[in-house]
Amino acid sequence: MSQQLKENGTLEDYKARQLKKHKTLATCCLVFMAAVYLLMVFLMKKEPAGWMGYVSAFAEAGVVGALADWFAVTALFHHPMGLKIPHTNLIERKKNTIGNNLGGFVVDNFLTPMALRPYFEKLDVATMAGGYLAIERNREQMLQEAMKMAKELLEKTDDQAAARFLKNKGRDLLETVNLGPTLGSALDLLLSQGQDQRLLNYLLEKLKYYIAGNEELVKERVKKESGFLVPGFVDNMLANRITTGLANYIHEIHQTPNHPLRQEMRGQLRLLSSDLKSSEKYENDLAQLKAGLLSETQLEGYAMMAWQYLKDMLLQELDYAPELGQTTKLSRYLDRQILVLSDNLKNDPKMAGKVNHWIRLNAYRLTLRNRARVGELISRTVGNWQGHDLSEKLELEVGKDLQYIRINGTIVGGLVGLLIYTITQLL
Repeated sequence: MSQQLKENGTLEDYKARQLKKHKTLATCCLVFMAAVYLLMVFLMKKEPAGWMGYVSAFAEAGVVGALADWFAVTALFHHPMGLKIPHTNLIERKKNTIGNNLGGFVVDNFLTPMALRPYFEKLDVATMAGGYLAIERNREQMLQEAMKMAKELLEKTDDQAAARFLKNKGRDLLETVNLGPTLGSALDLLLSQGQDQRLLNYLLEKLKYYIAGNEELVKERVKKESGFLVPGFVDNMLANRITTGLANYIHEIHQTPNHPLRQEMRGQLRLLSSDLKSSEKYENDLAQLKAGLLSETQLEGYAMMAWQYLKDMLLQELDYAPELGQTTKLSRYLDRQILVLSDNLKNDPKMAGKVNHWIRLNAYRLTLRNRARVGELISRTVGNWQGHDLSEKLELEVGKDLQYIRINGTIVGGLVGLLIYTITQLL
């Protein structure tokens, strides 16, 4: 049949040709019986009936049976010979009833708990999903579609609305945060990790190079502050001593991890941390800082800047094209996680069991909960079809097989007629 479809067109065309073929066959049977009957009538005028009576009775009853079954089959889908006889063209006239009955039939016979339970109990989604996700091409296609949808959604997002959301959340967060203890805890963390020493080393390095490169500035300052009686070479010598002394002192601090200045600085920072967490000394200053951070203009600027940074970063990560060899950190991370999920679904019976149980249970409940809607959908769909279209669709599906009723009616009718004639002759 597949070969015939390739050669002769669509499935609907094939069904139409088969229907026409079987209609022609059934009609030929009728015509044959009618021809035999007429021949017997003609021959019996010239000589006694004899055996021809039996043939005539068979052919006559066959014609009657063929016509009766032709009428019955045709009346389902059309008006026989175009005559609008009552109780004909049944499918077109009764399409709403057919739709309701069909919907009810499907619900009552196919969507019952007893019919559905065995099917859902055999569902093994975990194994199927695990095998599907284990194939690299499948993961690439899934990731590509998901990231494409996410990118399109992100590009269509209203920037002003997103920034406004971040601003409102930021305000709520800042209003609930107590800056003193928070800053004190942050300072403790920096001290415990030695970040204060790294920062100090960085500043000392920069300061050392700054002093070495600005000796002329020191000289000018010394000359400005010294008296007019002090010779210039003395000012230069003093300036040189000052810059050299400062540079050496800074170098000493930089190279000595336990330098007293370092210890003093750490002590002051610990004292500041303690005051921030427990003292009211900085309360007013922190309140003013928070008020500045919470100002509408400041928050809007921060929120828009944060959103643009986040959006640009996400758009860059969502630019995924595996066919061009273009991947991102996000895509590689997601691919690894999906591969891990695939391996777990295939090799972890406990996890697979939980997944299958959850899917089976919820799919079963969802189907039972919406079984009435399935019936409504079938009924509404059939009801919305044009009556003529529905009649044609059904005739294409079952009309070919119904032609055998006409053929059987011709033969059975003929045999019954022959039997009646034989009994009559015997009596």
